[in-house]
Amino acid sequence: MIRLEGVTVRYPNGVVGLDNVDLEIPDGQFVVVVGLSGAGKSTLIRTINGLVPITTGSLTVDGAEVSGASKREMRAIRSRVGMIFQSFNLVKRTSVMNNVMMGQLHAIPGYRSMVGAWTKEEKERAYLALERVGIVEKTWTRASQLSGGQQQRVAIARALAQDPSVMLADEPVASLDPPTAQMVMKDLQRINRDLGITTIVNLHFLDLARQFGDRVIGMRDGTVVFDGPGSEADDAVFESIYGRSLTAEDTLPGRA
Repeated sequence: MIRLEGVTVRYPNGVVGLDNVDLEIPDGQFVVVVGLSGAGKSTLIRTINGLVPITTGSLTVDGAEVSGASKREMRAIRSRVGMIFQSFNLVKRTSVMNNVMMGQLHAIPGYRSMVGAWTKEEKERAYLALERVGIVEKTWTRASQLSGGQQQRVAIARALAQDPSVMLADEPVASLDPPTAQMVMKDLQRINRDLGITTIVNLHFLDLARQFGDRVIGMRDGTVVFDGPGSEADDAVFESIYGRSLTAEDTLPGRA
């Protein structure tokens, strides 16, 4: 369970990222968060693993309080929370396997990670993660040689190798073409359904939000303005969030 109670985030420049937000996200749910740029989507996701500290309120992940957690407690929280970024955040000069293995660094002594002394169990976990996103044939390919969609699937495998209870994806398909975005979203949905990992995805592509979101949360000016099933997120709902209805085609680069 992820619980936010009266959570406000105020940045040093005075901008309010979240404004007194109350949310409960039960275990295993697939949640899509939508809203304009600056609406608070990324802030919401990044508070959950402590990348953005909250100013007031309470935020707990699996019963652990994020705000005010010690460094040791924060490491424990982050070990259970996988993170996927729009820019993939891969080490391009090394192999796909080494990138996926980095998802296990939190549980591996530093001296072993420095020399790449992985155990058989750790390697098998990485291979299984790659199989789940259908890219195991690229195991020993340099990450720099992959397409954008392949790189994002490696990033998902890296997060999956972490064995998380929560998966956060911050605009994971924003830089991908619509067919590739569909493939990545299907990977995330399948992982959620097969493994029961709570999954929260920020999206600009509202047709994808409607298609994949068991639950859609609409944000505007740091507040939640819609919270309901994807099936209820009709054009009128999206117009209330954005001022106009948007689809994946509308939000391609240069058209947002």
